[in-house]
Amino acid sequence: MRVGLIGIGHMGKLHLLNALKIEGIEVVAAADKSEKNRKGAEELHIATYDDYQKLIDKEKLDCVIVSLPNFLKKESVMYAAEHKLDIFLDKPIARNLVEAQEIARKVEKENIRLMVGANYRFFDCVKSVRELFEEGRIGRAVITTSDLILNGPFSHPLVPVPVPEWWLSKEQSGGGALLDLGYHLIDLLVWLFGDLEVVHSDLRHSLNLAVDDAVTLTLKAKNSDLTCVVNAGWFMKSIFPEFNFRMNIHGTAGYTSTEQYTPRNLRTHAVKAGMSNILRRMTGRELHYLSYTYYYASFYDILKTFFNSIEQGKEFPISVKDQLEVMRIISSVYGEHGEA
Repeated sequence: MRVGLIGIGHMGKLHLLNALKIEGIEVVAAADKSEKNRKGAEELHIATYDDYQKLIDKEKLDCVIVSLPNFLKKESVMYAAEHKLDIFLDKPIARNLVEAQEIARKVEKENIRLMVGANYRFFDCVKSVRELFEEGRIGRAVITTSDLILNGPFSHPLVPVPVPEWWLSKEQSGGGALLDLGYHLIDLLVWLFGDLEVVHSDLRHSLNLAVDDAVTLTLKAKNSDLTCVVNAGWFMKSIFPEFNFRMNIHGTAGYTSTEQYTPRNLRTHAVKAGMSNILRRMTGRELHYLSYTYYYASFYDILKTFFNSIEQGKEFPISVKDQLEVMRIISSVYGEHGEA
């Protein structure tokens, strides 16, 4: 399968490294305006372009990975769709609901498929919680809480990294902590429970930015008495492997939480996972890439699922319809409206 990579920034580089490890995948070339980013790909023996349109026009491709800033997503997806390429797109699907709807119509019109990188669905702890819930072992869900508090675009003072300007521009980014981190939490809730409506929202700007840096939402299910609380924020200065994420489901027959299935000590987990992969290599078995990071392994798993779905002619496990629902909820909080 011949793959083109559009965007070789932090996430694009991670997708590139993962794709290079997946059997049957050939990363033909990558595109980025940044000479520094292109040089990083060239060091991995990948041909590069300074314009993604040149990449798509000149190379024979089966699909593309789009890992660009939010304000560049729609344009690049439209171009790839017109050239009949299936697309893996980093979340969020767009800056707002209107753009997301335009993207959805375009991929449908061109009869190509798009999968958004909602990788939290691929966390082992999330899969365990979903399995328990679907088996009915906690009964009917009544209250769900979910938290994701991280750095956002800001680095810890011990490892300073400049913040790209687009992150802090409402016009270019589309939003702050809600669109960046809340997107993951809302996607999980839509995936688990279906249609939800916002009944309360509290957007905060404690960092005096043009975009929100923290948010608390209360969502209600349309067809049950389920209440969901979402907390997301950019205010925690953490260093990997610290990861402040959890989801709890309280039901009529029991309770479950992602924390019940998450390694107690991520550093100890990293050592054990590394030793396991050494044994796998010695015995000729398939390696579990990025398993030592626990959470980052989801990026490898979701990309492999994308490629496998294309190869096997299966539907993508992350539907565009779900992503439109996520954007509908987020846009309603921001006071934006989509097209009827």
